[in-house]
Amino acid sequence: MTPATATPMRTRTGPIPTQTHEPSIEIAGRFGPRYDEVLTPEAVAFLTELHHRFGARRHDRLADRMRRRFEIGNGHDPQFRDDTRHIREDAEWKVAGAGPGLEDRRVEITGPTDPKMTINALNSGAKVWLADQEDATSPTWKNVIEGQLSLRDAIRGELSFTSPEGKLYEVTATETPTIVMRPRGWHLPEQHIRFTDRTGRRMAASGSLVDFGLYFFHNAEQLIANGRGPYFYIAKLESSEEAKLWDDVFTFSEQYVGIPHGTIRATVLIETLPAAFEMEEILFELRDHIAGLNAGRWDYIFSIIKNYRGRGARFVLPDRSEVTMTVPFMRAYTELLVKTCHKRGAFAIGGMSAFIPNRRDPEVTERAFEKVAADKKREAGDGFDGTWVAHPDLIPVARAEFDAVLGDRPNQLDRQRPEVEVAAADLIDVHIGRPITTAGVHGNVSVAIRYIEAWLRGLGAVAIDNLMEDAATAEISRSQVWQWIHQDRTTEDGTPITRESIEALVAQVLAEADRREGDRFDDAADIFREVALGQDFPAFLTLPAYAKYLVETD
Repeated sequence: MTPATATPMRTRTGPIPTQTHEPSIEIAGRFGPRYDEVLTPEAVAFLTELHHRFGARRHDRLADRMRRRFEIGNGHDPQFRDDTRHIREDAEWKVAGAGPGLEDRRVEITGPTDPKMTINALNSGAKVWLADQEDATSPTWKNVIEGQLSLRDAIRGELSFTSPEGKLYEVTATETPTIVMRPRGWHLPEQHIRFTDRTGRRMAASGSLVDFGLYFFHNAEQLIANGRGPYFYIAKLESSEEAKLWDDVFTFSEQYVGIPHGTIRATVLIETLPAAFEMEEILFELRDHIAGLNAGRWDYIFSIIKNYRGRGARFVLPDRSEVTMTVPFMRAYTELLVKTCHKRGAFAIGGMSAFIPNRRDPEVTERAFEKVAADKKREAGDGFDGTWVAHPDLIPVARAEFDAVLGDRPNQLDRQRPEVEVAAADLIDVHIGRPITTAGVHGNVSVAIRYIEAWLRGLGAVAIDNLMEDAATAEISRSQVWQWIHQDRTTEDGTPITRESIEALVAQVLAEADRREGDRFDDAADIFREVALGQDFPAFLTLPAYAKYLVETD
């Protein structure tokens, strides 16, 4: 281990509080090649200041999440807030909107930040690259820091990569996508960085503040010089209070490095049920810093299951494949998102279809193109200003559907959707009327275990059965299994879904797995049992998996 600490310099006014310690950060993770270029004393001092100012508020917001989840579980359905009605009814305010390089977002590509994937994204021809340190990245210490190095080099035009087979990867595109970086959500810790507060209490750092802080500190000025800016996708928000916390982080950070207020632009993923009831309030709290909202469909489905998992049979969803964007609660959520965004001058960005092409299988590729084209045609027709894809070959497919609607216009912010009326009940209308199938149960167990196994090996975005799976889709898979068991569900042929029947499927998946030296299938199965078969329901599968298997120790 190579420890590094830093204590920030501050100017105080008024009485000096009694204290025993200056806030400080300690780097507990191992230092690899060039890690000192990311973990500089100046950057560590900035991380220290972020944690000193905002760490306690983060914990308060996480406590709020637990209370809200408890209330929903005990029969109190979410509602549009009365105490913020004045925000929704004030027609005058607008958000900052697009920053330089974000005016046209019709196709965005998502992916992790390792060097090869960074180069592929920059060469892809997309308008925007979501540089994902969140659900598409397994948060190993190596991935966290080396992802920052990839981004640093890419922003300075210095990135290249040679594969173990000797293939050279370089950025060759004359016009590269605008980078929008996604830090981890508020719930995730960074155990390889330890923060000590004024009382001497030592705790894990915030994954959000680490990812945001290192990227912003090292790259904000260079991004501005490049004609773009420090832009962020913000994940897993559940309330406008959480949005206000991010806004305060942004304002302080701009002041810290001396750039104008409002330079940062955020796009917030609406991917939790509580956030769907506070879209306008989230935009309002971030109004000086926000460019738009994104319909994070997979985490949104997971959030529905998580919040209603114990509320009875009418809240049980069928096979994951049947929960499409046209079922009632998903339709209501996306239509409300577009209307809300355009009312306030914000971009509405669509979600990602999981289908991906297979260059070795033309039939699979043709089916992926058809499914993605239909999905993007619906989004463009509904008023979205852009969309996500997870594979470069899908960019022309998605672009064609948005070009057909947008033409030469960069967006369709002028489309207000006055005909859309969404009530609170519409957002929780989860009745689909389709069965749970034996194949659906097996698929959930298989996908969850295979994804977790790859995640434990450091892979966050994984092609499984010609679908692109990330942490969100694994969460759907395991949470459905948990709910089906606890709600005494049966498959359409009358087979009860029990812990015993799922254990048999776990054994089958392990027997069918492509086992090889160094695989993590046994560990993955243990995590799956904990998060899908236990009496308790962990809020995120990544929390126990990270704590048990990804934290480096002496």
